[in-house]
Amino acid sequence: MTTSQITKLELSPNTPILCVENLGRKLQNQWIWSNLSFQLSPGEGVAVVGASGSGKSLLLRALAGLDPVEAGQIIFQGQPMNSHFMPRYRSQIIYLQQRPALWEGTVKQNLQQVYRLAVHRHLAYNGQLILNYLHLLHKTADFLQRPVSALSGGEAQIVAFLRALQLSPSILLLDEPTASLDAGTAQSLEALVAAWQNEDPQRAYLWTSHDSTQLERITNRQITFKEND
Repeated sequence: MTTSQITKLELSPNTPILCVENLGRKLQNQWIWSNLSFQLSPGEGVAVVGASGSGKSLLLRALAGLDPVEAGQIIFQGQPMNSHFMPRYRSQIIYLQQRPALWEGTVKQNLQQVYRLAVHRHLAYNGQLILNYLHLLHKTADFLQRPVSALSGGEAQIVAFLRALQLSPSILLLDEPTASLDAGTAQSLEALVAAWQNEDPQRAYLWTSHDSTQLERITNRQITFKEND
């Protein structure tokens, strides 16, 4: 039996790319959330809102296949998550957090490093795509030669975004990715996500933020969590 691999399917705007059915998550034998069901359609930007401790990050990590769930199922492109080849699944549903981990070396080396992973060896580094993204971020090509050890927090977050977007994911799971950034950098990253989504109408994202004004700008509906719901 071979493990299924993810191929990009053309979905109509009314066909969900992701379905969450009766999902439940426990910590220390206590339900953080349960009976959670929703759908994510192509082209959507959805806010995940709720108080600290309500389980927003746990949901995004579960959707990315990084954390287990105790109930329900996650369906991506019509197939249960556990039927997919997980490294490829995680390249199509990418989780981006507030404080990314980067490899040592330059920015360009960080971007190229992912293509050495077995799951991405069929892909090639696209320098022009990266330059196009840098232009949106008001960065020059010189940024690629910067050592990551010399980057600010905002610049490190830019590298994490570039590293993810170059893989052409179908879904981004954005977990407070601009919370510690200045307003200008935050809005540049919002523009980058918008450009990524405009490249392919099949793409969608979930975004958590305590900044309600930001969520009003970048999302079209919301999923609301209540603590210990």
